[in-house]
Amino acid sequence: MANLRDIRRRIKSVKNTAQITRAMQLVAAAKMKKAQDQALAGRDYADLLNQVLVNLKENVGEEAHPLLQTREGGKELVLVISTDKGLCGALNTNLGKKVRADVSPDADIVTVGRKLRNQLGKAGRNMLADFEVRDPVPFSEARPIAKFLTKAFLEGGYSKVSVAFANYINVMRQEPTVVQLLPISTASLGEKQDYEGMGKDVKVGETDHAAALSKDYLFEPSGKDVLDTLLPLYINFQVYQMLVESRASEHSARMVAMKGATDNAKKFIKELTLEYNKLRQAAITAELLEITTAMKAME
Repeated sequence: MANLRDIRRRIKSVKNTAQITRAMQLVAAAKMKKAQDQALAGRDYADLLNQVLVNLKENVGEEAHPLLQTREGGKELVLVISTDKGLCGALNTNLGKKVRADVSPDADIVTVGRKLRNQLGKAGRNMLADFEVRDPVPFSEARPIAKFLTKAFLEGGYSKVSVAFANYINVMRQEPTVVQLLPISTASLGEKQDYEGMGKDVKVGETDHAAALSKDYLFEPSGKDVLDTLLPLYINFQVYQMLVESRASEHSARMVAMKGATDNAKKFIKELTLEYNKLRQAAITAELLEITTAMKAME
């Protein structure tokens, strides 16, 4: 009977765990929907902003602004966007592997999210700064991050600024990605900004590019002044979009992980219930045999 009591306790414990994971799954699903809407809402704006910058860049050239100029010999600065909480599957693990594979060991690190901040700090990486971002992501909290990265690049200490984040593809797929933020290149301006196929040279169509080349601008006050306004806005929005894409990936991964945990718990409960019923039936059969044997002995 002790075995039966142990199995009952285990069934009760697994049921409690299943209730918790189910609740976490529902919460993650609700947050995922908000994060998806937030990520999708900015994609059209990012695409139009890119087209404007393509037009401007073709008319003023790369030397018109320091954020467009390629540098040699400097270090790399990387913004790593991870999660503050766990229970989201292999999301942070895969992103950490991507950072170790694609980022040079001497690169300086700026982090958003506690998980990879702790991991990279223990690995001996040079940590410059850490930022906290609320959920859902407000645009105002992307500005100081973009400003910090831009200032570090303009001061001349870095030849490249990159961002590592979890690229949201769909509910079941979140792809760790490292993309160049600064200097702003023609390729990055030509990429689709929905982040599907990021880094795969998805160009603006030839018709759009031809239209960009055919447009001739008259700048007032000057091309550099226009770029002084638009390029920081572009960088701010790029950082913001990567933050919301990463947050959508986090909630999607957590919902899938919690659904898997709930399904496994239900399967385990069925197995324990079957085992419990077998032991209970065996115990009842043994008692019936004892009673039958005693009755025969009394005859």
